Amino acid sequence: MARYEIIWIVILLIEIKNEIDVMMILPVIMAGGTGSRLWPLSRDLMPKQFLKLDGEQTMLQATVKRLADVDALSPLVICNEEHRFIAAEQLRQIKQLDHNIILEPVGRNTAPAIALAALTAVKKGTDPLLLVLAADHVITDKNAFSSAVQKAAGFAANDKLVTFGIVPTAAETGYGYIKRGDAVDTAYSVAEFVEKPSMAIAEQYLKSGEYYWNSGMFMFKACVYLAELKQHRPDIYAACEQAMAEVDPDLDFIRANKEAFLACPDDSIDYAVMEKTASAIVVPLDAGWSDVGAWSSLWEISEKDGSGNVHQGDVLTVNSSNNYIYAETSLVATVGLDNVVVVQTKDAVLVAAKDKVQDVKAIVQQLKAAGRTEHKVHREVYRPWGKYDSIDYGERYQVKRITVKPGEKLSIQMHHHRAEHWIVVSGTANVTVDGKDTLLSENQSVYIPLGAVHALENPGKIPLELIEVQSGSYLGEDDIVRFSDRYGRA
Repeated sequence: MARYEIIWIVILLIEIKNEIDVMMILPVIMAGGTGSRLWPLSRDLMPKQFLKLDGEQTMLQATVKRLADVDALSPLVICNEEHRFIAAEQLRQIKQLDHNIILEPVGRNTAPAIALAALTAVKKGTDPLLLVLAADHVITDKNAFSSAVQKAAGFAANDKLVTFGIVPTAAETGYGYIKRGDAVDTAYSVAEFVEKPSMAIAEQYLKSGEYYWNSGMFMFKACVYLAELKQHRPDIYAACEQAMAEVDPDLDFIRANKEAFLACPDDSIDYAVMEKTASAIVVPLDAGWSDVGAWSSLWEISEKDGSGNVHQGDVLTVNSSNNYIYAETSLVATVGLDNVVVVQTKDAVLVAAKDKVQDVKAIVQQLKAAGRTEHKVHREVYRPWGKYDSIDYGERYQVKRITVKPGEKLSIQMHHHRAEHWIVVSGTANVTVDGKDTLLSENQSVYIPLGAVHALENPGKIPLELIEVQSGSYLGEDDIVRFSDRYGRA
């Protein structure tokens, strides 16, 4: 074979490789937000995308797993700073953690968040198709989902900005709508984005067959999105570009520059780009979609018994029908209830008429106004090293059950206002108190005096379980002086 033929073959292979790179799908999973509509299960520090609501996996994990039939790269996950360790642990559990979590210093809505992902992608020298998904949606027909993604990829590869329009099943007033325009092959141009309608208008939309629910899912080339954003919202583009100019390496996280991102305007992708672009395409999606926006939505998509009840946990019912009943830690029994939602957690119980559950957010507002904590955290709190459960407390004491994952270590720290007593329930603890190490096993204990510099580590292969008894004049979580922390916490 002549030399020039070899050269041309090499050039052709490079071009093919570049084309494959361009056509690769990069999922971008939006996992921000601290919604209150599924309180008391959802809290500010444990929102619904990190909960197991529809199976054995959390909603974030289910969203990643849904991509198994899509030829895609490992996903980029975008989440709030305060949720970073929860997101990382859930990705680790399904073997999808690979320095792929973008942290928003503050929430600035979807247009800037997607820009951070697009800038991250093009920094690597590629221009993938971004498949933008929400981490808190349920999709029951995975084949229909995969088919719609492949259809959208063809349009996105030709520089179109694709949105997925959910084929409506009812006159729904809780969603925005997309009106389709002219047919474009197997999809449609976008004629109009419309706000949440009244019931009368929603019924007209349903009857016309020309409207879809706005899913908040999109697909486009990274560079095409950035070009459109730069054209229509140069202020957002500039702030995001500055925020990603010098990214802080931090464990499994991609940390945008906080000062630059604080200057970024707040806007959704719909307002910033999709309503302004001339290149929008809507691909219909009929795949059993739900955004699980309320307890009634969760009842609708869940498996029911012969009386229309959905049971989660230890539940008994007599003469009860069409209820959603969730028991986290204790028996919940109902007699003669119909169309009711009952949710029991370790520290709160919700009882609501199923057709009034949208008003749960008013309870959350009352909790905030009263300075309570039930809207923000669960009794069980997750940390990068494991978790703790506050099982009892009084005026000058608090009792916690602490779980430390194998190989993990709490920060080297001290407290000004409390002493602690640790009793090992199972596993092995390596305890450091004022520079002295002690190895403890089951039924052994140690006392941590007030002001002592101490640390706790699990050197074993199984989780370490221990009971911590705190006593002192102040027991708040902010009474911690950290001297060293492997997770970068101050």
